[in-house]
Amino acid sequence: MTEFTFSRRALAAAALGTAMLAVAGTASAANLVVSNWEGYMAPDIVDTFKAATGVQAEVVVHATNEEIMGKLIASGGKGYDIVFVSSPFAEVLHNLGLAETIDHAKVPNLANLYPEAAALPHDPGNTFSVPYTWGTTGLCYRSDLVKEAPTSWKALLEPADAVKGKTTMLATDRWLLAAGQLALGYSVNETDATKMGQVKDLLISAKRTLLAYDDTTFYSKLVSGEAVLVQAWDGWCNYGIAENPDIKYIIPSEGSDLWLDTMVVMKASENKDAAFQFINFMLDAKNHAWAAENILYKVPNKPAMESLPAEMMQQYPNMAMPVADLVKYEQLRDVGEAQRDYSRIVSEIKAAQ
Repeated sequence: MTEFTFSRRALAAAALGTAMLAVAGTASAANLVVSNWEGYMAPDIVDTFKAATGVQAEVVVHATNEEIMGKLIASGGKGYDIVFVSSPFAEVLHNLGLAETIDHAKVPNLANLYPEAAALPHDPGNTFSVPYTWGTTGLCYRSDLVKEAPTSWKALLEPADAVKGKTTMLATDRWLLAAGQLALGYSVNETDATKMGQVKDLLISAKRTLLAYDDTTFYSKLVSGEAVLVQAWDGWCNYGIAENPDIKYIIPSEGSDLWLDTMVVMKASENKDAAFQFINFMLDAKNHAWAAENILYKVPNKPAMESLPAEMMQQYPNMAMPVADLVKYEQLRDVGEAQRDYSRIVSEIKAAQ
């Protein structure tokens, strides 16, 4: 499906850090500053937003959550009006007092969200963040190159000899650890030192069987056959499926995390009314459907999802996952000071021989 080509390439470029800045309009003239991942909105979004509201905006690109969080914490949020960040980071911004309260009266399109999207544990009632995309993390694999379809995280972490050296895992701390936490039956927010020691040991053992840690090109490795089984976010697995229908996605029997990317208005923003207008514009069913159709992630917008073509759901079965099933999984949460322990554990895993 060629209509997805632009966004797949743009997302990969952003994650690799090759696209550092995307500007629509000029910095000197822009009223509203939005920071987002490259390719995560329609390329003409600034123009269509200005045509609809009269507000001029500038879009700047961040490659990772960690990159934009460093800038926000250092500046107290100044210089940005809206930031797109994953939910644990939105929670951190709230806990630091950097996130503005969402004025629901100024965002009437919040009514388009599924009821479940307004009852998420990190922010019940969407008080400081607005969901933009959501999904699961699981196993993406070449059904024609593995003897048996994987059903457990152990298929990746304790692989059969035939797939050793042909597997990849996500490099980002929270998702790397989540694979081990889930495999051992623990919470994806587990902080108990003894349990996390077991997670570390399991992931060090798994490291010795890996082809690579890879957040950005794992689906390409599947397409080429260099890898046959990888840890993947559902949407990124879809990029592989678009190129090779033998690629499949499954959620292991031990479960997944429920990941969520959100829109947050900064308390330091001097353009809060315009910021709420922008969020409302993004929640328009047509605009939100663009995200689902082009980045192949589910969106928590009921009319947007209902507008998607049936053949798309058939090609990418994980797009059709019922919301009631999706929200059964546990969200990654802000774990406070334990994040330092997480970072230390991941460093020890990656340094192990």
